[in-house]
Amino acid sequence: MSDAPVLAARDVTLARGDRRVLDGVSVAVPPDARLLVRGASGAGKSTLFEVLGLLTAPDSGTVEVRGTDATAASERERAALRRDHLGFVFQGFRLIDDLTAYENARVPQEHAGDVDEAWLDTLFDRLGITPLADRRPPALSGGERQRVAIARALANRPSVVLADEPTGQLDPETTDDVLDTLFTVHETFDTAVLLVSHDPRLAGSFDRRFTLADGSLTPD
Repeated sequence: MSDAPVLAARDVTLARGDRRVLDGVSVAVPPDARLLVRGASGAGKSTLFEVLGLLTAPDSGTVEVRGTDATAASERERAALRRDHLGFVFQGFRLIDDLTAYENARVPQEHAGDVDEAWLDTLFDRLGITPLADRRPPALSGGERQRVAIARALANRPSVVLADEPTGQLDPETTDDVLDTLFTVHETFDTAVLLVSHDPRLAGSFDRRFTLADGSLTPD
């Protein structure tokens, strides 16, 4: 496996009104990363998540995915980079209530035009949610919805999974369960994990930790 970063930001800035939420932020995510970005609520962690996920363009600086400068790419090219290399676990899960758990996880594959049910079956089995495949999100617990969201994030075999406050709505026991699931993903599927959170309980679980404060990202 190459040591080249699967995702990298260099000197990224982004302002909201008069405030620089990101002020010269740089970070590299190697293929084996288990990386935590923490900071107080309102520090800009979700903004960093959106920039790294190519969902929001920075005002300046570059974001590279697998060596490709996404900030110089067209929107169509950025969409392809998101589809092929990035998996997302959003705050609040963002599952579609009218779809079953399995159908929710299949959505990224349908967008890519390449449905691989054998891979989805493998994900559901490894994540322990095969019995939930036909249930809809309102019938699932918070931890179960989070596992479905992780399956959806892995549907297209991404290089890195980006998770935005994935434990923010969960109790301590379910938080531990979700972390175990993410780390199983990391080890089993050779997928880098970058998690942003203000939850102080998570710090000891990651081998690389950064703090975002006053627009700057610094290693702990």
